[in-house]
Amino acid sequence: MSHHRLPLGILLACSVVFAATKDALPQPHVVITVKGDVRTIETNAIPNHATGKFPSPGNPNTISAQKLTFTMPVNPKANDKPVKAQGPTTWGVALNGIPFDPNTAEYWNRDRSNGWNEDLMGAVGKLGADQSNAHVQPEGTYHYHAKPVLLIEVLGGDSGRTLLVGYAADGFPIYTANGHKDPKDLKSPIIALKSSYQLKEGNRPSGTAGPGGKYDGKYTIDWQYVAGKGELDEANGRFEVTAEYPKGTYVYHMTDTFPYISRMFKGTPDSSFKKGPSNGGGTRNGGGPGAGGQGGARRGGQQGGQGGGQGGPPSGGAPQ
Repeated sequence: MSHHRLPLGILLACSVVFAATKDALPQPHVVITVKGDVRTIETNAIPNHATGKFPSPGNPNTISAQKLTFTMPVNPKANDKPVKAQGPTTWGVALNGIPFDPNTAEYWNRDRSNGWNEDLMGAVGKLGADQSNAHVQPEGTYHYHAKPVLLIEVLGGDSGRTLLVGYAADGFPIYTANGHKDPKDLKSPIIALKSSYQLKEGNRPSGTAGPGGKYDGKYTIDWQYVAGKGELDEANGRFEVTAEYPKGTYVYHMTDTFPYISRMFKGTPDSSFKKGPSNGGGTRNGGGPGAGGQGGARRGGQQGGQGGGQGGPPSGGAPQ
């Protein structure tokens, strides 16, 4: 069994069923279990909080129940250097079973090969995102692109404390921006950790080389990593101790500035988070054998846009 504890009564090898939302959505359901060194999260991806109205002018899709199973190591190993997510991959999953999928399927000139991936938080209208920085994939999966505001409220808020909100595909935990000033001391003051990214100076290339205009955050590559600018590394994380991990672990943090949610992996992502030709990540219909299990196929939808300039929309595709 794992050495760390989960918040708000979410215990190992137990079923967690959240209260239904106030709208007409199905009952939210998520089951979190740990067996050996494998954590499994089974979810119908229905949020346990209010959502925006979908379809909406910026997001024409309708929330629907899914059948997703994610597996990841309980004791993940960090690699020497973080790497960008390769191919279409769901980056992580929240404690309430909602996927974290920070990149979009929107590209300049609708060409995912050009690298100009539009960032939801910098996009006009935020591509129809709601109060929790979430919207809906074409096949119906509700997912977060940045800080899940209403989930944080459901978990009791993070004022004056650190707050675990989920796990990345490599198994490392995800917290809100708050962390101890001294990452090795639980008695150290809690501060809002800052990312080490800043906007590039000047203007983007124009013509056939790029969309032109000032670097303003509309595209992910408007940003550049500057080591030491903030407390976090290029994967928006650091090694630290937390209440759940008193012996220390690598931790991802969600920040109020880019990258909001990391676009990289410090460890090796489990293949259950990999998206197939037409699914949004997560093993379907019964799940795989544990860590390393292959993601199953989902009917309908589109391939997600995640990491390294991959996963753009097919012709006529809607935003993710």
